Amino acid sequence: MGQCFKNLAEKGGRLSIYFPDESEANILDYSALEKVFETYKPTYCINCAAYTAVDKAEDESETAFKVNKTGVENLSKLCSENDSTLIHVSTDFVFKGDSSTPRREDSVADPINVYGKSKLEGEQVVEALLKKYFIIRTGWLFSEYGNNFVKTMLRLGAERDELKVIADQVGTPTYAIDLAVVILQIIKSSGTQYGIYHYSNEGVASWYDFAKAIFEISGVSVKVKPVKTEEYTTKAKRPSYSVMDKSKIKNMLEIEIPYWRESLVNCINKLKK
Repeated sequence: MGQCFKNLAEKGGRLSIYFPDESEANILDYSALEKVFETYKPTYCINCAAYTAVDKAEDESETAFKVNKTGVENLSKLCSENDSTLIHVSTDFVFKGDSSTPRREDSVADPINVYGKSKLEGEQVVEALLKKYFIIRTGWLFSEYGNNFVKTMLRLGAERDELKVIADQVGTPTYAIDLAVVILQIIKSSGTQYGIYHYSNEGVASWYDFAKAIFEISGVSVKVKPVKTEEYTTKAKRPSYSVMDKSKIKNMLEIEIPYWRESLVNCINKLKK
């Protein structure tokens, strides 16, 4: 997410955006964060930092909660003291995922893994300590930056003739650049409709559908075999249904959200350059 904001910042605009690195702004180092707030005096603080290794979190729960809860608590306290608005990126994994209808912001959160629990407690800290905040739940993020499903599939597709991909977990692939654009729109609108919002691209897909689309769009020839979750053992349980209702954020910003496949085309074209 941080790289996506840098990409957009380089294209210009009315906003002055600062990008302190981890050595300057480790969210677990309260004293360092105090200096950052004193130096930059941010009107908005966008928190892209998170522990996102879903399976490793089952064994490293202490670290996951430190980053996703304690680190968020540090930022929330400093935002409160400095009258800054916090924009915090959260996850669809706060839901159990046993529904068949898109989850709304007021749907009951009931995570089924350590990662989801740590992110939910981070949300609760924000709500308890701040009045001026936007929590943006998202999921299935991909981009041309960092490690993500698109880049992993392209790497494996170049190495193998056949891949097995889970077909019974459903959600919405979301282009991180699109999410960054929406967050900047929230800032530019100077809106005060604080609270929790859901954002993903439009559409619904399984991981199998997502993988097939990646190879079709990129022109990579590889056989993709659909498998059930029970055939692919992981340390952490995953929600089987992670589709979110985005009516609230669409109404607030009066926006049309791109379909996931259209954004995937944009991402792969950039990766080819």
